[in-house]
Parts: sequence; C-alpha cells; structure tokens
Amino acid sequence: MSSANTELPQVADESAGSCCGGACQSDSAAPAAEGAVTTVYEVKGMTCGHCEGAVREEISELAGVSSVQAVAATGQVTVVSAAPLDEEAVRAAVDEAGYELVGQS
Repeated sequence: MSSANTELPQVADESAGSCCGGACQSDSAAPAAEGAVTTVYEVKGMTCGHCEGAVREEISELAGVSSVQAVAATGQVTVVSAAPLDEEAVRAAVDEAGYELVGQS
C-alpha cells in the first residue's frame, strides 16, 4: 500500500497546469534531416513548460514541420521543416496557442 502513496504526488505533478516553471515538459529538437530548413522565431508571452507545449503543438501541425523546440526562458522557438514556412502561417499557429510571434531571431 505504500507504493500507492508514492504514486499520488507523481499524478498530481503531471496535472499541475501552466505555472510549472518550465519543468513539466522536456523538449529536445530532433536532428535536422538533410535539406531541412531550421528557423528560429521569437515568441512573446511564454512563461513555462505548459506554454512551450502549447506553442510546440500548434506549430507542429503546420505542413512540412518535422521538429519544434520552444524555450520559455529565451522566448525562442526553433522549427525544422522540409521547406521555408510562411511566416503568416507560423504567426497564426502561435496566435492560436495564445501567444505573440515577434518575428524571426
């Protein structure tokens, strides 16, 4: 029964929400495929791992995107795609996530 007690805090941590200080999700960019385009964007408003995940999820849905790494501490989002992305499409994805695309870094 003591194992059930040790599992409870883990379950609570996983559903902690958006103010996790960036610790709720780890993220590492996949290596870029040959011929892939890597673009770094600046996004305003990300404060934690939940924010990173929301931005990553929306941008990942764009056609041709193979990898997205968002870092709340720097506001940088690194996107690896098969071809250059339309900045307005990226802006719309970031807006959908609830943040503001400042531009390319």
